[in-house]
Amino acid sequence: MSDELAPPTARRVPTERTHHGDTFVDDYEWLREKESPEVVAHLEAENAWTEQRTAHLAGLREAIFSEIRSRTQETDLSVPYRMGSWWYYGRSHEDKQYGASCRCPVSGPDDWTPPTLSADVEIPGEQVLVDADALAEGHDFFSLGGLSVSPDGNLLAYSTDTVGDERFLLQVKDLRTGELLPDEVPGTLGGATWDRRGTTLFYSTVDEAWRPDKVWRHVLGTPVADDVVVRHETDERFGIGVGRTRSDRFLFIASHSKTTAEWAVLDADDPTGEFRVVAPRRQGVEYSLEHAVLKGEDCLLVLHNDGAENYTLAQAPVDATSHEQWEPLLPYDPEVRLEDVDAFATHLVLSQRGEGLTQLRLVLLDDTAPHGLGEDFLVGFDEPVHTVGASGNPEFEQPTVRLGYTTMTEPPSVYDFDLGKRELTLLKRTPVLGDFDPSRYVQAREWATAPDGTQVPISIVVPADAPRDGSQPMVIYGYGSYEASIDPWFSIARLSMLDRGVGFAIAHVRGGGEMGRQWYDDGKLLHKTNTFTDFVACARHLVATGWTSADRLVAEGGSAGGLLMGAVANTDPDAFTAVVAEVPFVDPLTSILDASLPLTAVEWEEWGNPIEDPEVYAYMKAYSPYENVTDQRYPAILAETSINDTRVLYVEPAKWVARLRETVSAASGGTDDVLLKTKMSAGHGGVSGRHNAWRDRAFTLAWVLDRLDRASTA
Repeated sequence: MSDELAPPTARRVPTERTHHGDTFVDDYEWLREKESPEVVAHLEAENAWTEQRTAHLAGLREAIFSEIRSRTQETDLSVPYRMGSWWYYGRSHEDKQYGASCRCPVSGPDDWTPPTLSADVEIPGEQVLVDADALAEGHDFFSLGGLSVSPDGNLLAYSTDTVGDERFLLQVKDLRTGELLPDEVPGTLGGATWDRRGTTLFYSTVDEAWRPDKVWRHVLGTPVADDVVVRHETDERFGIGVGRTRSDRFLFIASHSKTTAEWAVLDADDPTGEFRVVAPRRQGVEYSLEHAVLKGEDCLLVLHNDGAENYTLAQAPVDATSHEQWEPLLPYDPEVRLEDVDAFATHLVLSQRGEGLTQLRLVLLDDTAPHGLGEDFLVGFDEPVHTVGASGNPEFEQPTVRLGYTTMTEPPSVYDFDLGKRELTLLKRTPVLGDFDPSRYVQAREWATAPDGTQVPISIVVPADAPRDGSQPMVIYGYGSYEASIDPWFSIARLSMLDRGVGFAIAHVRGGGEMGRQWYDDGKLLHKTNTFTDFVACARHLVATGWTSADRLVAEGGSAGGLLMGAVANTDPDAFTAVVAEVPFVDPLTSILDASLPLTAVEWEEWGNPIEDPEVYAYMKAYSPYENVTDQRYPAILAETSINDTRVLYVEPAKWVARLRETVSAASGGTDDVLLKTKMSAGHGGVSGRHNAWRDRAFTLAWVLDRLDRASTA
């Protein structure tokens, strides 16, 4: 047809980049000029090409969107949690994108049983804190950055982003009158922290490299121009943040690099005082703090890795100024990765993982026991593949532990654990409307063998009648960076794949944190390629054991997981029939070589510093997806990005796709099946609003199903 488009071809503008005696000619660096009309026109041409190549999927996209929506209870309430004299909860409404944050009064000081609320029944004393749908009106993008209620419950600090670049406007609302105070702070990082009196706010801002580098103090009623920097982190490897303890006793400022931490403390009643460093930073030592009361004495709990690779728990006096004042509190278990500790008046909650799965560990406080720690036990669940974690526990005095639990076949559930009765009470399981039946799906856990012999866990969910003869289509998902664990999760959108006979697997590859700190260390810096070979090993395991076959397997990953997608597409294109790369970090060497780009310097402890170290430069260049595109047959590729992403700039996938178009010849299969979709009003997390997000996911799922010959609208 005469109106059919051809694949967009970006013009070549050679730019030389020379480091350590190596010169790389980059023909597409000019695509970085975001404000250039030519760049915008090129991205729009790519969008038009993608739309043309996927036009036949319009009906399927609409069907999937309708399925997601019909299975979602749109008008709903979250389970209330108590903070002060109020129960806090969220509301969502049919036909609305964002929802509202609300609260209602508790009945009395001993009221710890969350009220059973109904979305269609008036709630006595309800206050709407923030109506996000009202705030989003007139904006193509909207994100609520954080909500922080003052300790007395009278004031609300909240922040909003209407662009997608994660620069938030901080505002303060008087909850007694509903009026906005004149205090407005533009350009903040997101949330804010109150002092205990509710007269002062602390917030963070970023520098030109998008590194959180300053914590500020704002006194209500004073000009923003008079705000004071209370801490400036000058080390370009470190980011900074501020918070208040659950007990409301202390304010903390934490400075973190990828491998090192330093915390400072201040009495929350003295917001104009000086923060005191609890233990000066030591390279390679990470720690975090929590305030606790043990045997009637205030102390600081210190979760740290000093001599304990998988972290251990110590205590220190509240006036500590050195790590030499840390005293071991719990025996170190090298088989268990301690990830977090939360202190309450009567117990501690430890978030940890063992054998690759999350665990919730409770320690009762006992003034008669050594260190004040009594009985110690896990909250048990039977499913071999699951995710559990504490959430919604803001009150120091609360006698229960709120937790969330899910599997790949069971929707998220909210429980309260009664410490006295040792009982779990189910408060809510996320409704899945329609004919959903979890027995129609089965989950499994298997282990692949990496080239170096390492056993890599895989979490799998498939239709209950799935064959094991290689005919089952599947999607395999991976990430593998920053010690971020991709734990098993339930997805309503995924049901649209499962019900069309497509299974789903998570490859828990090295570089993540699933198997402890060594798992992370073995997938970063000069070990990064383990992430890629682990993923391929998982894919080939699924084929070898009959779960699927290579021509029925789609790989998916985003951000640093998009780097993984680009790398395996280069090294093992025969392992997959298609690849979905979401906001993909596919030009890492160019980015890490430019310290002026957002977040580059803070990344050197994750990837290495190729500016200073020729070995790092050579290693990164050898795996960088952009530099290593070759003339070979590639899987079909869908790259998705966002024009306002500040974390992985749109230019990376734009350059990658342009290089693929230039390099892959018709004899190798060409690039008609290489697509780039740029969201022109979105950030790193994609579009805003749940309906928009559902449509966005429906687009991706329709493309995946089409590649797997499962593009039925029924």
